Amino acid sequence: MCRLDGARDAEIALVVPSSLQLTEAGTFTVGERGVAGWTASGFARRVGDAVPFALGPEMCPAEELTALLIMWVVGEVVAREGEQPRHLAVSHPAGWGPYRRGQLYAALRAVGLSDANLVPEPLAAAENHAVRSRVVPDASLAVFSLGSHAFSASVVRRAQNRTFELVNHVDGVDHHTGADFDDLLFGLVRGRLGKDGHVSSAECEAAKRALGPSAPSVVVSGVEIARDEFVDEIRPSVDHLVGTFVRALGTVQPDAVLLVGGACRMPVIGDALSSAVDCRVLAEARPEHSVAKGLAVAARRVLMGPEVEPEPLETSVLVHTREASMRFPVGEVPSLDDEFAAPPPRPPVDVSPLELPPRRAKRVARVLKPAGRRSGSSSRSRSRDDDEDGR
Repeated sequence: MCRLDGARDAEIALVVPSSLQLTEAGTFTVGERGVAGWTASGFARRVGDAVPFALGPEMCPAEELTALLIMWVVGEVVAREGEQPRHLAVSHPAGWGPYRRGQLYAALRAVGLSDANLVPEPLAAAENHAVRSRVVPDASLAVFSLGSHAFSASVVRRAQNRTFELVNHVDGVDHHTGADFDDLLFGLVRGRLGKDGHVSSAECEAAKRALGPSAPSVVVSGVEIARDEFVDEIRPSVDHLVGTFVRALGTVQPDAVLLVGGACRMPVIGDALSSAVDCRVLAEARPEHSVAKGLAVAARRVLMGPEVEPEPLETSVLVHTREASMRFPVGEVPSLDDEFAAPPPRPPVDVSPLELPPRRAKRVARVLKPAGRRSGSSSRSRSRDDDEDGR
C-alpha cells in the first residue's frame, strides 16, 4: 500500500493466506484450509484455465476466485484506512497474454473493481528496486523469482521514459520450488524418525527459513539437520534453476540480478547465482514482498503522473559479494514522497464483463468472511499456508 501523502508502510505483514473455502451455507471463507473438495488455493496462477475448481456443488473458474480474494483484500484495506483506494494494481506472471489478462479484468469488473491496472511481476519488482537504487535508461535488470510453487526468470530494461519493459522471460511451475525444498527436508527428517515418527510440513517450512547464514543446523521434531546436509539435498534443484536463469539471460549482460520470492532467503540461491553471473546479486530482507511494494509504487504513479526523477536514497540491497550473509540486510530504507517518477503505461485491454451465473453472483455479493468467523463444521482443520510467493 502506498499513500498519496507520501507515507508508505515500511514493511508488509501477511494478512491472510491465499485460499478460499466454500461453506455449507454457500458463502466463502477467506484464508483457511478446510475439508478437501471445498477449499481452493493456488488459483491465481490458473486464471484462464478452462478447467474450473470444484468446490462442493459449485464449479468456480480460477479468475472468479482470484477476483473474490482481491475484493476481500480491498474491503479489509478500506476498513483499516477508512477510505476507498484511489487505484488498484494487481500483479500477474510475465507469461500471461491478452486472453488471461482479459479474463482477470472481466472478473474484477464483475465484482465492482473496474479501476485496476495489471502489472507483470518482474516489472513490479524492478519498480520497487528503482525507488532505492538509480537505474539509468537502457539499463537491464534480471529478476530471479522463486516462491512456494512457481519459478520465473526475467530480463527487464528501463526505457527512456523511465518505465520498465519486459525483454525476456521463462516461467516454470510445480517443480524445483520452495514447496519442493520443504518436501526434501521432510524426507530427511522422516528418514531419521522412522515410520512411527511424525513431522508436519509447516515445521519443515519454518526450519528451511531458519537455516540461514547464522544457523549451521536446525532441530525438527527432535532431529538435528545440518545446513550443509540440506544444501547438498537441494543442490541439483538449485543448479537446474540457475541454469534455466542463465539461459533466459541469453546475450544480455544485466546490471544486477534481483532476488524475488521467499525461497530466495536461502543463502544457497544467492551463492549459486553469484558464481554464475558477472554482476551484483541483490535481495531485500524480505524478498517475498518486493513485488507487492513495487505494485504500490506503480499504482501511485498512475495517479500522480510523471515527475522529475531525483537522486535515489542509498540502496538497501547489497553489492556483489561472496559473503552470503552480506546479501541479506536487516531493515528497510524509508522511501520519501519525491522518489517516484513516470507512470507505467496502462495496458489497452477492452473486454466485456464476465457474466456470472445468478446464484453465484448473489453468493459473491452476500458475504466473504475471514478465517475464524465462518459457518460450518467445527471439525474442519486449519493449516498454515505458505506465503513465499508474496501474493
